[in-house]
Amino acid sequence: MTVPTTSSVRSEPVEGLSFSSKEGQGFDKLSPNGISYRADFPGIADWHYLDTAATAQKPQAVIDAIARAYGADYATVHRGVYSRSANMTLAYEAARRKVARFINAQSDGEIVFVRGATEGINLVAQSWGGANLKAGDRILLSVLEHHSNIVPWQLIAEKTGAQIDVVPLTQDGKIDLDAMSAIITPAHRLVALAHVSNVLGSPLDVRRAAEIAQGVGAKILIDGCQAVPRLAVDVAALGCDFYVFSAHKLYGPTGIGVLWARQDILDAMPPYQGGGSMIDKVTFEKTTYAPAPTRFEAGTPHIVGVVGLAAAIDYVEAIGLDAIHAHECALVGQARDALHKLNSVRVFGPEDSCGILSFEIEGVHPHDAGTILDEEGVAIRAGHHCAQPLMRHLGVEATARASFGIYSDESDVAALVRGIERVRKIFG
Repeated sequence: MTVPTTSSVRSEPVEGLSFSSKEGQGFDKLSPNGISYRADFPGIADWHYLDTAATAQKPQAVIDAIARAYGADYATVHRGVYSRSANMTLAYEAARRKVARFINAQSDGEIVFVRGATEGINLVAQSWGGANLKAGDRILLSVLEHHSNIVPWQLIAEKTGAQIDVVPLTQDGKIDLDAMSAIITPAHRLVALAHVSNVLGSPLDVRRAAEIAQGVGAKILIDGCQAVPRLAVDVAALGCDFYVFSAHKLYGPTGIGVLWARQDILDAMPPYQGGGSMIDKVTFEKTTYAPAPTRFEAGTPHIVGVVGLAAAIDYVEAIGLDAIHAHECALVGQARDALHKLNSVRVFGPEDSCGILSFEIEGVHPHDAGTILDEEGVAIRAGHHCAQPLMRHLGVEATARASFGIYSDESDVAALVRGIERVRKIFG
């Protein structure tokens, strides 16, 4: 891993903001461990990339690991008897163990590789839900969930006759656990909540949510997509039953993600898909299946994606999640303070939002704001962020969203504020 001490990105003064960095010098204030990691990311250069919540840029260490895996190291896994295949199989299963350690799973047998968090949630809904839900049962979600943590539950509810209830939010945009405690009943079999909101950055007290759910005998699934890149996750301490996340938000490749579930739960779940690898013995009369997690990994896996995920975990752990979280919180706090000072700008979410800042500019559609910001070299997300129920709750059709990462620095905040000021001037 390279550890740059300079940055080519300019940091110009903006009214209401003070910056610790100077052009050509290292960032010793708002950067993880006092080091700028920006030069590790060839995809951004002089670009102010503030769309990390959608997908994180990739460090060179991950890119190199993927290139090696597709090049000199490439072979299939779990099938070949030749040495390169055996070596790739060792690397693939070593990655599974690395993921298990990363989230403090009890064993690598609790780690299922999937295409992403979306597939992980669908797997639980169709496999666990299909086997355990019935008419009269209830599923509990929250107002701020991503569509990927809503639609799979609607599909299985329609199939089984289960019903869905929704937990409201607190005034500052967090899942209201007091309301959850009042709403939940023994009829609720499954609770599914986001660890960190992809729109508001709202953190969830997962431990308390798990205690509330399990207090009535319900299982709880946590969508960790926005949490894993910025918070140290310990599934044992959190007490949840399922946890999902995607590699591409953790500075890894697209097309690979993780479903974690307690071993006893996985062992009792039927297969989600059929095909090669997930079988024990196949005859035309009957097929028996491999134990978990192999039972849920039909077909040739995304071998290189798993290798890239392992490299991303190495990269993040070398920096430290505590340092990353503190860095992102400082940048969000600085950006929130600056935007609060601008007339006609409304900021959403709690003050302790994790790496994510959503806002609207009065009289300006977020897409227009995003287009003008793009002209200023600033990339944000504009839209409903796959969270239309939350948009309706906020009373808007869409928001603009800036989200930070390891590579973000004060120059990005400065560029964001400059761009917003230009938007305000253009629209009067």
